[in-house]
Amino acid sequence: MARNRSGSSARGKQVGKNVKLMPDSQIDFSDIPESTVDELRRARRVGRPASGMAKQLIAIRLSPQLLDRLRKMAVKQHKPYQTLIHELLEKAASRAA
Repeated sequence: MARNRSGSSARGKQVGKNVKLMPDSQIDFSDIPESTVDELRRARRVGRPASGMAKQLIAIRLSPQLLDRLRKMAVKQHKPYQTLIHELLEKAASRAA
């Protein structure tokens, strides 16, 4: 299995401590061309759109076998596996209520 090498990993945080921060005033931006009006007009916001239906991030432990089955089910239904898990939990909760 591949190791997590993101900046949020313990190793990434340790390496980040060794980096010396530089204030913006010392950065040379002279080789970066100005954005044209056309480029700015075509620019789009990156990231998830703000909505009143934001989901809450949680952590849940599942057996590897169950997670594998859920991922295979999601592929068959052409949807992300987390969306499938959300739908399954929503159906189960509405039946139990």
